[in-house]
Amino acid sequence: MLRIVERHELNVAQTEAATGAQERREAVLHIIEEVRRDGDAALLRMTEKFDRVALTKHAVQDEEIAEAYRRIDPEVLVAIREAIANIRDYHERQLLQSWMRTTESGTILGQLVIPLERVGLYVPGGTAAYPTSVMMNAIPALVAGVKEIAMTTPPGMDGHLNPAVLVAASELGIAEIYKVGGAQAIAALAYGTETIRKVDKITGPGNAYVATAKREVFGQVGIDMIAGPSEVVILADETANAAYIAADLLAQAEHDPLASVTLVTTSAALAKEVQEQAVRQLETLDRKTIAAQAVERTGAICVAADLDEAIAIVNELATEHLEIQTRDPFAHLGKIKHAGAIFIGDDSPVAIGDYFVGTNHVLPTGRTARFSSGLSVDDFVKKTSVVRYSRQDMLENGWKISALARFEGLQAHARSVELRLDESGGIAD
Repeated sequence: MLRIVERHELNVAQTEAATGAQERREAVLHIIEEVRRDGDAALLRMTEKFDRVALTKHAVQDEEIAEAYRRIDPEVLVAIREAIANIRDYHERQLLQSWMRTTESGTILGQLVIPLERVGLYVPGGTAAYPTSVMMNAIPALVAGVKEIAMTTPPGMDGHLNPAVLVAASELGIAEIYKVGGAQAIAALAYGTETIRKVDKITGPGNAYVATAKREVFGQVGIDMIAGPSEVVILADETANAAYIAADLLAQAEHDPLASVTLVTTSAALAKEVQEQAVRQLETLDRKTIAAQAVERTGAICVAADLDEAIAIVNELATEHLEIQTRDPFAHLGKIKHAGAIFIGDDSPVAIGDYFVGTNHVLPTGRTARFSSGLSVDDFVKKTSVVRYSRQDMLENGWKISALARFEGLQAHARSVELRLDESGGIAD
């Protein structure tokens, strides 16, 4: 059952449990080294060991894509295509342009926005299939102008990939799809094998081994973030619908036994009703066992004295997903300082962002919303500054630059400027 707790009892940080972390890191380092040494052969061995399927090659073939289109539910295909359009439209509005500015003195300052050349997309598998992970990671990259995307995802025990995952990738024009998962997939993307060429950046969620591998290869390649278990906080007053709130809490709980679900409300009566609704709704879920574990572990309701205190609690939690279900939700929006994504009003559950509306569902967890953002077009570009300093500005400001350089003890820096100030071309003292 959802527990009613005091403010100080709330789980304000989702952090990786220390138990087993060192053993996992050692296992991941061994996997990375094996992939670097043996390449494709290591991937095939590990696919058989971890995924329990023997493959002769990892690359998805054209006939597998064609078969996926034959097998996919037509309604799912329609939804995928509409979701792609919505997600693309949203992310196109994030696109930055290169710019140049010329001053009256002739100095030119600017910034080049350059897309990454090649990125790797990890799509989790296992107990469920995630075509939305394909869309949420690939579309910002495509909008940014990335030319090459290599996608990896674990195969099922029959050696095939889920049709919806394959179709989503095909609809986006992803030509490189590999049936490989886990830490070994991250190693292959980071260092390359005979079949999989190394990438510049890896994005996409995964289990604890995938997250550990991403942490270990960072520096060799870029990564998006180290994602933790899913989180939701719901801010509600007495006008909120208890059935909606219970359903939205359970929607996050069914992700993972470690998912974090919290209601912050000003109404003790609503808190009690949400408790009762959650118990009833939980019994009807296919993933009841997973959701029940999450609710038992992290499910909490905090009753605040007023909305000001409730908002302060929400900001402390800095959650991945925040829903605001109050009488006047927009009145509180400007007071929210930390949240990965905010969903406003009764008809805005997190699920619309997870699947369809267009916003990205790859979001910061574990209170990292205090200093980071969700996946966006910005994650797939580099920003390079451009400078052309004019002679006039050099003559006017060179002495200031030289003074700063000499103050920091960097004589050669100072001289590189002073030579340009001395019309004779001599060396300054």
